Amino acid sequence: MRKRSKAGASEGVASSSGSEAAEEELFAAEQRLGGNHPAAEPAWSDEEDVLSEADEEDSELSGSDREKESGTDADSEASSAVEDSPSDDDELDTAIVELATGRDAEDAEANPLMATPDGDPAGDLQIDAGSDSSEDERPPRNTIGQVPLEWYKDEQHIGYDRDAKKLIKRDRKDKLDTLLAQTDTKQGLRTIYDEYNDEEIVLSKDELRLIQRIRQGQFPDVEINPYEPEVNWFSDDKEIMPLSAAPEPKRRFIPSKWEEKKVVKLVRALRKGWIKRSSERNLPVKEPEAYLLWADDGLATDRTATGLSYVPAPKTKLPGHEESYNPPREYLPSEEERNAQELLDDEDKPEFTPQAFDSLRQVPMYSSFIKERFERCLDLYLCPRSKKKRINVDPQSLVPKLPKPQDLQPFPTTLLLRYTGHAARVRSISPESSGQWLASASDDGTVRLWEVRTGRCTRTWILGGAIRCVAWCPNSGLSLLAAAVDTRVILLPTGTGTDEAQTATSQTLRQAQVASAAPGTTVATWQAYESEGITISHRAPVSYLTWHAKGDYFASVAPTGNTQAVLVHQLSKHTTQNPFRKNRGRVVRVLFHPLKPFLFVATQNHVRVYNLAQQALAKKLIGGSGSITSMAIHPGGDHVIVGAEDKRLAWYDLDLSTKPYRALRYHSHALRSVAFHKKYPLFASASDDASVHIFHGMVYQDLMTNPLIVPVKILRGHEMNQFEGVFDCAFHPTQPWIFTAGADGCICLFTN
Repeated sequence: MRKRSKAGASEGVASSSGSEAAEEELFAAEQRLGGNHPAAEPAWSDEEDVLSEADEEDSELSGSDREKESGTDADSEASSAVEDSPSDDDELDTAIVELATGRDAEDAEANPLMATPDGDPAGDLQIDAGSDSSEDERPPRNTIGQVPLEWYKDEQHIGYDRDAKKLIKRDRKDKLDTLLAQTDTKQGLRTIYDEYNDEEIVLSKDELRLIQRIRQGQFPDVEINPYEPEVNWFSDDKEIMPLSAAPEPKRRFIPSKWEEKKVVKLVRALRKGWIKRSSERNLPVKEPEAYLLWADDGLATDRTATGLSYVPAPKTKLPGHEESYNPPREYLPSEEERNAQELLDDEDKPEFTPQAFDSLRQVPMYSSFIKERFERCLDLYLCPRSKKKRINVDPQSLVPKLPKPQDLQPFPTTLLLRYTGHAARVRSISPESSGQWLASASDDGTVRLWEVRTGRCTRTWILGGAIRCVAWCPNSGLSLLAAAVDTRVILLPTGTGTDEAQTATSQTLRQAQVASAAPGTTVATWQAYESEGITISHRAPVSYLTWHAKGDYFASVAPTGNTQAVLVHQLSKHTTQNPFRKNRGRVVRVLFHPLKPFLFVATQNHVRVYNLAQQALAKKLIGGSGSITSMAIHPGGDHVIVGAEDKRLAWYDLDLSTKPYRALRYHSHALRSVAFHKKYPLFASASDDASVHIFHGMVYQDLMTNPLIVPVKILRGHEMNQFEGVFDCAFHPTQPWIFTAGADGCICLFTN
């Protein structure tokens, strides 16, 4: 075994991880055989040192081989010289071991070897200087192509040569023999195994130089210079070259007549003040003490230097098809028309009668030519003319610049859930104040209670009639629901909410049942309903219900009730009041003001605002051409939106005017419901065209700023049924969501 000198060991540096692993494996093999192998400390020197060491190694290796063949005693001397030589050769050998055993083994384990035509029988490289392809470096023995070698692991051959003969597998050395061969001979350190061609290859110095440059991150070829000097193909010096070398013409030395005229015009403009100097422009403009009363005359005198304004004469009418020498037949009058023209007075006769000629030569002279020219001259001379001012306005500038809908989010855009279960039209929906529950009323005579998040129907009330409206009590301390069934208003406990709310609801209904037994007013009758609810009987069918914001008062609308069309009920005192002795028009909707003691009563043509504290009419809003069908009040109380059958939605500003501030017509059918969101600046309109339009309606605190109204989304989730679409829409109390009820018997939830 070779021994490393102390001087060589002291001059070495720490090797790479691959060389350390190879030396450790070699040391373990020596220990198993009973020998000693000192730890190697190879190091990579500069490029020139490594290449020189490789040259010396080749010369020493060839000399030792010749001595071994001759059988002389120089073999022992060469071996001793190798043992006592410095560690530079060992460092290069260790690097080759690292490359051949360490790196190649790791790459083979990470990526299974694919057969590539890169093999070459043992010997020097035969490189084509004019080719960049690696396929020309060593001709392959195996011709199987890119086929995995795993397919031949159970065979005795690994492929076929160019003569279609099998390449029989050779008996490979085990790892111990390989390590011993690498330590005994220097050629073994530079030998790598080509698995594709089943042969061992000895790396030459050119290949070592190539490997070393690749490991150092350099170009493999020495002749390639990545930092070649830049060649400036274009000059940066500016050279003045004339386009023409002709001599200057004589006209350039003679004063120009046209320049003289231009100078005269400029001097005249400066004298008359048409062109002002820079010092005169900064002077303040003095207003004239006297001015012409008629602005047109003043502008006419200022336009030209003579004080007269040029007004072009009106153009004459151009000849048409009827004045052609051979007009179409439809322009020629018939005999009856000619006879009728002759019977007319001279003032009523037409000035020109179309005639047809076979050729242009047959056309006679126009008899009224001189007369028309003379009258034209008289019109231009005697008739006064005035120039009309035309303003060129871009139509796009008249369109208001609205923000993009993406900048106005959140608003509902996507259909999330469908609540199915009703067998007929869903007339009305009402969400609970917390947003957890939803109540719906249908023509099938049922009121259903839905869980918003899951779409599950938790309870169903069968009331025995078509239900026109349902409204949830806004008081969070009561879990109470009001439903309008024919001529009755039924108050039902929902059983939702906290235990305290359910107890308060039961106590309130129990007190109402006790009070209903006593004789009351003849306006409406309070009675118990199935031992848990209250029934309020009216004289006419009830179509709409609405609650006050505090949850104690609620009003009912019976359009055919005449003097009792609007009734106000008080839940705490179990009483009913008739605030109007006479209603002017058919009442459609009734709403309470969210903050003030006002009552909004909408008839088919007007919306009247009553002050309940003063018991007087406060304001009357003028409606449009169609009958009012729905109404909603902004949470601030200063704005009202009204939907009508004329497909329009009218926005009223109560502080501005009694007429609509803005009228929106986006639907193709009559509107059925409108709604405001309590927290977000959103409002919606539902129509019989089975669509719901979402609008962004921002109301500012500044009274001088108009509300911002922007359409943002059209929601479609229902189908038309007998020309009926969406009956009702309601926003979620806390989220930017909206519920819609349609004639198809479904309830849809749209979310952002």
